[in-house]
Amino acid sequence: MTPSLRTERLVLEPYTPEDEEDFVALFQDPRVSRWMGDGPASEAADRALFGRIFTNVYARELFDVWAVRRGGVLVGHAEIKPTEAVGGHEIVYALAPSAWGSGLGTEVAEALVAHGFGALGLGEVHATVAAPNEASLVLLGRIGFEYVRDIEEDDGGITRVLVRRRPAAAGGASPAR
Repeated sequence: MTPSLRTERLVLEPYTPEDEEDFVALFQDPRVSRWMGDGPASEAADRALFGRIFTNVYARELFDVWAVRRGGVLVGHAEIKPTEAVGGHEIVYALAPSAWGSGLGTEVAEALVAHGFGALGLGEVHATVAAPNEASLVLLGRIGFEYVRDIEEDDGGITRVLVRRRPAAAGGASPAR
């Protein structure tokens, strides 16, 4: 079951059925959806996606998906999931434009990474970002993600694959003498 996560200003918690309209509004905003998956989708497709969070992802406990809230208001979406393209777990997040530029993206990304390293016990966490999405590339670089490789998409676009590795535990084995 997806746990709730807290940051300084945000709560990441499982969606409720009452979140559908806010979820659809977030994903229908072209400023947001241009960077998500294959880009903007129809309203019906976004409603179907919301439904699958409950009937597939939560019901089968496939991976963790959260509504991102600030002051009780849905301001974003977040998930961490296994992805074949990266050969590991990938973080995915999107914030409403009203939340941009205030450091909330950093809070969400750090919370997802901490969950991956902590609760999930991962040794590394990946992110995939469209090459033109400079804001996300800068944010992820600032919090320790490193470039791995590019994926050329079917439409000719380039997706950057990034990784952040769990730091070595302090007090680990000392070098041999």
